Amino acid sequence: MGLITEVADYIRATVPKEFLWIAVAVIVLLQISRVASKFFFSEQRKSTSSQKSSSKDLESPGIWTPVDFKTPTPEPYPNWDIKETKPLPYRPFKHNYHVTMGIRNMNWDEWIELDNEYLKYHGRKCERLAERGEKLVITAPDAFDAAIELLEEFREWLPARYPTLFKRTDVGIDNLVTGESFNIIERPLKDNADPMEIAAKLVQDDLAIMIPGEDGQYYLKSACILLAGFWRLIDKFGMPLKEIHTSGDVPQFKEKLQLSMERFFVRMRVDKPVVRNNYFLQTDDDLGWSSAIGPEDNDDIGWDAAEYAHDITKMHFRSERQSLRRLPKSGGVVFTVRTYFVPITEIAKEPYVPGRLANGIRAWGDDVARYKGKRKYDKIVLDYLDEQHKKQIEAGLSMEEEPSQYPF
Repeated sequence: MGLITEVADYIRATVPKEFLWIAVAVIVLLQISRVASKFFFSEQRKSTSSQKSSSKDLESPGIWTPVDFKTPTPEPYPNWDIKETKPLPYRPFKHNYHVTMGIRNMNWDEWIELDNEYLKYHGRKCERLAERGEKLVITAPDAFDAAIELLEEFREWLPARYPTLFKRTDVGIDNLVTGESFNIIERPLKDNADPMEIAAKLVQDDLAIMIPGEDGQYYLKSACILLAGFWRLIDKFGMPLKEIHTSGDVPQFKEKLQLSMERFFVRMRVDKPVVRNNYFLQTDDDLGWSSAIGPEDNDDIGWDAAEYAHDITKMHFRSERQSLRRLPKSGGVVFTVRTYFVPITEIAKEPYVPGRLANGIRAWGDDVARYKGKRKYDKIVLDYLDEQHKKQIEAGLSMEEEPSQYPF
């Protein structure tokens, strides 16, 4: 302390008083500034933390805190009619082909799409459930709450969007066309039904929920997959996201998709749903299961088992519209997979479609072609599409006016 005292005495003896007071004032202002700065940045960190918590990134693997978020109530679908409203003409192919996630932001009003094929899809789903329901719908115990949460979301959203088809009740939801009435409050559910089965009966989509595990990966823990066409739920159930894709030999998944997809799942916000589309060709006409790749219970299903296509009238264009959203209570990520199923001979009547689809198929790389079974139908399909494209050009179709946006 002696040295400090000596320094202080020296300053008092040598520095004029007016400068001394200025120095003191400067020191006080600096201290105030330091405290204010510390407070400001502390509040900024709190604000940033609050914003992050609203998106609920899984910063701690497998941990989810419920979010105070209510799905926006949709506007009624304009003039929706179960007999007149046609399926949207999704044609998600271009003259070239690139392997990407292909996600787009989704308007909440467009979460579930229903049309005049509703009863056809509902009937086929019920047939499939009666035939082999235990293999098509599964919910693990740790995903039950998430499946119920999805049902609760449908209870609110569907009657608002399709008021002529659904009615919200005190205990659940009624289907005004099929006469079905579902109580989603009672426990257990009637006949010990899986909540995903009830949810899938309400819509034309297949449904799946990915649940975050303690290792930070997302696992398929709840699903009702009735119209998959080419894959079986029992082969994928319980798998993490990456294994679902690698076990199915999805082209270029590890190289181009895995890292971005895993990051996307971790960072996905409850208020930012997305949608994507894909497409396949099918050599038979069964919406539920493509028997061309083998009986559904066979061990060796796949394009290797399929016969070569010879009849263009049996070829179908199969397109999926997949939406993804995070549930606010459970943190599960819901997939809705709506399949659109149209004969090739029908879509080839549409302007630009034959030429564009033919070019898209020709642009597939070897891995994509193998995955989509091209070798089993390319000759008959490409010859037919080329012929139809030629007819359109001869009839005066202008390639300069070709549209490029979805849903085309």
